[in-house]
Amino acid sequence: MEVYPSASGSDNVSVIRLEDVSKDYGTGGSKVRAVDSVSLEIQKGDFLTVMGPSGSGKTTLLNLIGCLDKPTGGHIFIEDSEISSMTDDELAYLRNARIGFIFQTFNLIPRMSVLKNILLPTRFSPHKKKEREEKALALVKKLGLEGKEARTPNELSGGERQRVALARALMNDPDIILADEPTGNVDSSMEKQIMEILSDLNKKGQTIVVITHSDAVSKYGKHIIHMLDGKIVHEGGA
Repeated sequence: MEVYPSASGSDNVSVIRLEDVSKDYGTGGSKVRAVDSVSLEIQKGDFLTVMGPSGSGKTTLLNLIGCLDKPTGGHIFIEDSEISSMTDDELAYLRNARIGFIFQTFNLIPRMSVLKNILLPTRFSPHKKKEREEKALALVKKLGLEGKEARTPNELSGGERQRVALARALMNDPDIILADEPTGNVDSSMEKQIMEILSDLNKKGQTIVVITHSDAVSKYGKHIIHMLDGKIVHEGGA
């Protein structure tokens, strides 16, 4: 079993560890192995970028890391907790408290306004409503969404929806941010802005994992892996 250790974890502490992880979809002759015997260690404070062609298993890997899916085989640990041993409620709490997601398809709630979508992860927060709203509005301003707080997602461009998804991911100050093509729907200027925000968060200690097809985006990472046919085929520093 090959293990690809993170190159630049700030505290040399593993926050995510995959041991010989595989994920199959379908059964019998229609079974597809989306992730194939991957072992990976991501240290606290790392900035990992994951590259590879469409269908290489990148998004499946991200979903496994983010506890959105369970592996067919192998073991996944968030720090010392193995996710396969957790209940659905424990996994939901872990995702909400520790992990911020930026989905390629945004996953915004169509009937909710921009502001309510951003506030969604804080519904169980102990902080007062006014404090939560002030933080959400600060993110709205930072990401150039002022004036669109009351709009619904279908009234926004793809780039604006992406920025709403980013703001939502940042609301709970998560330890881990998982981003699936976070700049796929924005222009080069906004791409740079989004990646600099993620880079600044990483410098403050947050662990970042980004899936990308962009060489420019991958250079923000400290550590890069390349996937093909569900396997890690190359890894190295940025």
